[in-house]
Amino acid sequence: MRTGNDIGSEAVLERPPPTTVCRTTVGEKRAAKAHTTAFAVVITSYNYRDFVVEAVESALAQSRRPAQVIVVDDGSTDGSDRLLHERYGGDERITLITGVNGGQLSAFQRGVNAADAEVICFLDSDDRWEPEYLAQLGALYDARADVDFVFSDLQLFDQQDRVMRFHHNAVDLGYTAISTYVLTQWYGAPTSALSMRAAWAQQALDLPESFQRIWRLSADNCLVFGCSVLGAHKYYLPTGCVGYRIHGKNGWWSNQSAKIEYTNKMMSSALIRHYAQRIGLGPECIEFSKLEFMTKPRPPWRETKRYVRLVMMRKVSPWRNWERALTVFRRGWKLRG
Repeated sequence: MRTGNDIGSEAVLERPPPTTVCRTTVGEKRAAKAHTTAFAVVITSYNYRDFVVEAVESALAQSRRPAQVIVVDDGSTDGSDRLLHERYGGDERITLITGVNGGQLSAFQRGVNAADAEVICFLDSDDRWEPEYLAQLGALYDARADVDFVFSDLQLFDQQDRVMRFHHNAVDLGYTAISTYVLTQWYGAPTSALSMRAAWAQQALDLPESFQRIWRLSADNCLVFGCSVLGAHKYYLPTGCVGYRIHGKNGWWSNQSAKIEYTNKMMSSALIRHYAQRIGLGPECIEFSKLEFMTKPRPPWRETKRYVRLVMMRKVSPWRNWERALTVFRRGWKLRG
C-alpha cells in the first residue's frame, strides 16, 4: 500500500549518497547505555503479495531487533493473507492481523492498538529497510528523550534510482505546530520513513470512524500533520536505509494529477483543522511564530525564510512585523544548518 503527500515540493532528488551514520557525543552514548528504546514495527499490506515478504524480512533482519513486528493485512484478495499465515503463522516474532478491507488509516489504527513498545515505526509492504535502520533510529531515541517523532530520507528503487530527502544533514526541527497550522507545512516523509513514540501515534490516530473512509490512502498525512499540530518535537535523521519501491502500481505515486493534488490539499487542510480544534489552537497562534522558531537549534535556511513569512503575516503594525522578522532572519543566518 503506497501513501502520498506533497513531499515533492520540499524534497531534494538525486543519486543516492553514502549511508549517513548517526553520531552521538560521549554524554549521549552514556545515556544510550542507561536506556535502550524498544521498537514496534507496524507493516500494513493490501494486495502486495509480490512484495510483502521482502518487507517483513527486512524488519526481521535489523541489527537492532524490534520488540514486535506487527503485520496488518487489510483484506487482501491476492492471496497475501494466506502467504503470510503459511510463512509466519508459527513465528513468535510476528503478530499477524487480518480482517476486512478498511483502508490504510484503519490498518494503521489496528497495528498501533496491538503495539506494546516505546517507539512505533511504520513500513509499507512494498518497501524495505536496510539492516542498520533501527540501529540509527535507536541511537537518537536512546540519547534524546525530548525527541518524539523522527523521519528519514528515502532511496527510490526498482523503476527509479534517486534519493528523496528533507535536507542534506540531520535537523532538529523542534516544534512545528504553527507552521503546519498556518501554512499546511508537511514535516515528514512517506510511511516507511516515519517513526514516533507510541503515545504520539495513538493521539494522531485517535480519529472519528468517518475519517477511515476519507483516508483510505495517504494516511501518513494523519501521522505527520497530527503529530505536528498536537505538539510533537520533530527530528529529521537521514539514514540511507529506507527503500521506497516505485513499481507502477503505487497507490499515490502512480496516480498524481491536478485534481488529486487539489483534493489532497483540501482533505489535509480539514485534517489539520480537526487536530487544531481538539487542542483549542486557532489563528491567534501566529503571534507565537518567533517562539516556535526559537525551538530549532540549527534551522535550514528555507525554514528561516518560512518563519520570516509567518511573522510578517501577523495583524500588527508593519514596523513591529519587520522588527520581529529581522530577529528571526538574524538568528537563522547565524545558526543556519
